[in-house]
Amino acid sequence: MIKLPPYLKKGDTIGLTCPAGYMELDKVQNCIHTLQSWGYEVMVGKTIGSKSKTYFSGTDSARRDEFQAMIDDKNIHAILCGRGGYGVSRIIDQLDFTAFKKNPKWIIGFSDITVFLSHLHAQLKSASIHSPMASAFNDGGDKSMYVQSLQKALKGVKTNYMAASHPLNKIGKASGELVGGNLALLAHLCGTKSAYKTKGRLLFIEDIGEYIYNIDRMFLQLKRAGHLENLAGLIVGRFTDIKDNPRPFGQTIQELIVHHVAEYDYPVCFDFPVSHEKENLALKVGVEHELIVSAKDIKLKEK
Repeated sequence: MIKLPPYLKKGDTIGLTCPAGYMELDKVQNCIHTLQSWGYEVMVGKTIGSKSKTYFSGTDSARRDEFQAMIDDKNIHAILCGRGGYGVSRIIDQLDFTAFKKNPKWIIGFSDITVFLSHLHAQLKSASIHSPMASAFNDGGDKSMYVQSLQKALKGVKTNYMAASHPLNKIGKASGELVGGNLALLAHLCGTKSAYKTKGRLLFIEDIGEYIYNIDRMFLQLKRAGHLENLAGLIVGRFTDIKDNPRPFGQTIQELIVHHVAEYDYPVCFDFPVSHEKENLALKVGVEHELIVSAKDIKLKEK
C-alpha cells in the first residue's frame, strides 16, 4: 500500500535544494517568490548557487548532507529540487530514510530526480511528485498551466488531465499506480534496489537529447528486464532534441516504441504533455490513476 505524504497547507515550508547539477541562485528567485505567493515558507539550501567549480552543486557529501537534513527536519513539509542533470545516483545509497518513514513528505522534481521518485516507490512505498522544477517558474512560466498543476498537486487537488489523440495510440482503458519518469534513468536503475516494480502499473516516460538508437537500446533494456510485459498501460511523453546518425536509424521514436510493445495488449498513448520542455504536467507517482485512450483523446484521471 502506497503512503501519501500530507498535502500542504498555507504556512507549511518547502525546502529548495540541488542534489544533482549546479544551478545559479538568481535562477530560483521567481520560484521562491511564487511559492511564497502560494502561501508557503521557503527554506533555500546552500547547494543552490554553490561555490562548486564542478558540474555538481557541491560535493557528493554536501549534496547528501543537505538532502538528509531536509528529510529529517520535521518543519520542512516538502522538498522541491532546483534542477536535475546528473548526480542523485551518486548519493542515494548514503541517505538514511528512517525519519522519512515516520514523517513522509513530498519529494518533487523530474529528470535525474527520477532516481528519488523510483527509490521512494520501490523501497519506501511512498508517493512523490514528478513535476516542473525551479527554472520552469522563469519567463512567465509561473503562470503556466504546468507550474499551476504543481500548486494543485501540493494542495491535494486530484489529477484530471486530457490530451490530444495520436495516430499511433493503442486504444484501451486501464487503472493502476502511476510510475515513471526519465527513460534514461529508468534504464539506468534496472537491476538496482531503486528500480520501480512495474507489474500492473501505468508507466510514463520522457527524455531529451538522446540518439534514436540509444532510445531503442533503453527500451530493449527495460523489455529484457521484464519492465514492459505486465504493464497496465504506457504513457509516452515528449522526446525533445532527439538526434540521429548520418546513416538514419530508420524509425521515429514513436515507431520504435510501437515495435517494442506490439506484442502487449495494454493501452498506449503518445505525445502526452510530460517532458523536459514547458509542457510538463505534475504527476503524482505511486497514486492510483485511470488511463482512457480513445480515438478522440487521452484522459488520465486520479482515482
